[in-house]
Amino acid sequence: MSTIGTIQKPAPQAQERPAFVLDPSAIAIWLWRASERRRTRRALLSLNDEQLKDIGLSRSQAFAEAVRPFWE
Repeated sequence: MSTIGTIQKPAPQAQERPAFVLDPSAIAIWLWRASERRRTRRALLSLNDEQLKDIGLSRSQAFAEAVRPFWE
């Protein structure tokens, strides 16, 4: 009669971590900041020339800033 050897399980391998993990809270913060950038840039369009002069911007500079994409 033959002896049944012990079945050995292979050694557990270290789990590889993905190079990039999306953190839900980081996404929420990024979205909030992007929304704030968009809102404040659009608010520049509502300022009159005197108000723009007070903050050191011309009408064309305010327009250029207002039309930038929210992710920049």
